[in-house]
Amino acid sequence: MSVAEKNNSTNTGAVSEESSAGAVSVPASAVVNKRDRRWAFWMELCGRTIRCHQMPSRSFFIGSYQFPLCARCTGIMAGRVIALLLFPIFYFVLDIPLLPALIVLPILLVPLAVDGLIQKFTSYESTNFRRMVTGILWGFAEFTLILMGIVWLVKKF
Repeated sequence: MSVAEKNNSTNTGAVSEESSAGAVSVPASAVVNKRDRRWAFWMELCGRTIRCHQMPSRSFFIGSYQFPLCARCTGIMAGRVIALLLFPIFYFVLDIPLLPALIVLPILLVPLAVDGLIQKFTSYESTNFRRMVTGILWGFAEFTLILMGIVWLVKKF
């Protein structure tokens, strides 16, 4: 069930707006019960702050509630959390040298770029599972590179 269908089925006379990116804006005041209000809050917050398109066809659902992020953005956020948890172990405990990490991490960015570009310029449609996996790889590599840069700057100055 899409956001618009959810909104229209739970509210009488409530109108949802659809942007050009496909995300649906649900005013929190238009929803009836507490669970729907909480869901509408997270949909709106993630749509505005993270800038996720929130297309229902590219999102996961729990019951009739759509995740506030698409599958790819969910993967990116999960990858960032994994990087944040594993970075201290890799960097401080295992003492992995920078050069191999600087070679391997950019390679982890390639699958998302390839998947996204192929999907944009051909009729190929990626699956939500593939979007999430490539998002996890991207989020992990991106955030690890950022954390490595922060540690390097702290050591340098």
